[in-house]
Order: sequence, then C-alpha cells, then structure tokens
Amino acid sequence: MAKRYLPYALVERCRAVLLHALVVLALNASTLSLAAETDIDFEPAHQAASALPRLHSLLISHEGELLLERYYRGARADRPANMKSASKTVISGLVGIALDRGLLTGLDQTLGDFFPQELAGDENSVRRAITIEDLLTMRAGLQSTSNRNYGNWVLSSNWVSHALSRPLVAEPGTEMIYSTGSTHLLSAILAKVSDTTTKQFAEQVLARPLGFSMSYWPADPQGIHFGGNDMEMTPRQMLAFGELYINAGRANGRINSVAAGRQVISEHWVNESLQIRTPSPRGEGRYYGYGWWYRELAGHDVYFAWGYGGQFIFVAKDLNLVVAITSDSLPGDSRRGHLDRIYDLVERYIVGPVAVSATLAAVSHSGF
Repeated sequence: MAKRYLPYALVERCRAVLLHALVVLALNASTLSLAAETDIDFEPAHQAASALPRLHSLLISHEGELLLERYYRGARADRPANMKSASKTVISGLVGIALDRGLLTGLDQTLGDFFPQELAGDENSVRRAITIEDLLTMRAGLQSTSNRNYGNWVLSSNWVSHALSRPLVAEPGTEMIYSTGSTHLLSAILAKVSDTTTKQFAEQVLARPLGFSMSYWPADPQGIHFGGNDMEMTPRQMLAFGELYINAGRANGRINSVAAGRQVISEHWVNESLQIRTPSPRGEGRYYGYGWWYRELAGHDVYFAWGYGGQFIFVAKDLNLVVAITSDSLPGDSRRGHLDRIYDLVERYIVGPVAVSATLAAVSHSGF
C-alpha cells in the first residue's frame, strides 16, 4: 500500500464502503458464484482499443498470465516501440539495481559527488547538494529542460552541463518540476559508477536477465545514453519489465522461460519505488514516486510509466495486474483526448473488471 498523504485516510474509508456495497449488490443479483468461476472477459477492452485511431498495442497480464495481446494499425509483436518518457521508469529500475550491487551507496549521494568539475565554485553550492533522490522524484529544483526548454537543451553541445547549469527555481527536495534533464543526469551517474555506458549496463543487469537485448537508444554528444527518452522496447518487453513490480523484482519468464524466478531488482527497491513521494503538477489526483506516476483507477492504486503520445506500463500490484500500451507518438489532431481515452479504457475495461472478479472470488472463498 502506498504511503499516504493525510487526505488518503478519507479515500480509504470511502473505498471500504464502496467495496462493501459492490459485494452486496453482487449478492443481491445472485451472480456471485458465476462471477467467481468465470474468466474475465477482455474482449470489451480489445474493442475499445481498436476504436482508438492512435493505439498500436494492448497487452494485459493478470497473475502472471498473458490474457490479451493485440496489435493495431500495422504494429507487430517483434517491432520495438519508442517508449518516450516511459524510459524514465526504466532508469529508476537501473538506479535500484546499482544500489543493490553497491555501485551507489545511497539515494543521499549528491551531484557534487559525481560532477565536481562542472559544479565547482561557491555559486554552485546548492546544486552540489542535490541528491539522487531529488532527481528520481523530479524535485531537483532546477529549471526544467522539458517542454519549451527541450529544444535548446537537446541542441546544446553538452547535455549534462546544460542541465546542471539551469537556474534554481525551487529549493531542492520540495517542488516537483518535471524535467528530462534530471533523468539524464541519472543516466550520466549510472555510466560513471558502472564504468560502462548506460545501455551496456542496462543490457547486463536488466535486459539479459529478463531474456532480451536492448534495442536502439540514442546518446548525447558525449555518448551518454538518453536518460529519460527514446529508449525502445517491444510491448512484450515492456510488460516483462512491469511484471517485475508485481513479482517482488523477479522475472516470470515472459520473454525467456529460463529467466523465470530470477531476481532482477530487489524487492526492497520495488516497494520503495511504488510509494507516493510528491504531488504532481500534471493534473489533479496524480502523484510521483521513484520514476513511477500514480493515480487511482476503479478504486485501486495504479502506478504507471508514462511516455509522450500514449506509451504506458500500468501496474496494479494488489490485483497482480500489468498492462502495456503503445501508441503513435507523432503530433496530430487525433492526439487530442487520446490519453484520457486510454485512462478510461484501462479503468473501465481492465482494472474495473479485474477488481470486481477479485472481490467476488475473495467473498466466495471466505464463505460470506
């Protein structure tokens, strides 16, 4: 269960009341036995997905089983998708692995430990004190390199120096300021501590243990792989990564059966990652953890990796549910409203039915 801000006490009470009402309605409808014994029907999810003109893939894993895998508009299972900013969540996983292996000593390590030359001088004292945790939670306090600042940043001759030189617009550790530059600094740190490239590190400690190889992943002018954008994975690989977070960090053999049961990320890091750390300015009800977004869907905690245009990995840990979605990321009129339709699809046709099925099954087994 996520660490809660005070308002969540009320949310939890409401959820309990609604859950009880749901069970009573199901009982009164005399559908309890049938619903508990019937497989969840994801055909409505497929139909809703096929009606979205930008959607490319929809994969649903429940309790470790791949129950739906559909591709649309020319997408294929073997074709890697550009995950866009969902890459940030993978970077978070790599940070956790680096901690597990002792390459990092803690999240309180500071930028001054890794970039002493770039941050020399009294004027950089606050920047030197920014921590790895500040970068993971987007609370570095530095002016964003995303949105209107993105072009100048990626056109600069040194992405790390450019990100480090941004003006301080908030006290580090306080306000969430979404910035791909923060995650790129994490990529630079991973390259330093692993004494290799971030892509090679990801290949060794994440991709191979899960049973696949890293695809195309661009790098900055200094050869540091893009920390937080343009990583490519197939939808199945995205699903396999998400399943680590409902399986205590262990692979379930989604890509390669030999990998089943292999500990890829520590259970501790999984639990730490899926905690609410800061409210997000990107919409009411959204929060952020260690590279994972959070919102409530159908009354359940849902964490998700989120990339521009509609690239998603949804994780509902209490339901043993993972959903991978890819979409067309090119600009266009059809992009308007696409994200809202994805959230509606996931809530109405996936999380909701799984939640109802789990509730009815639990009540049936308890002899209610």
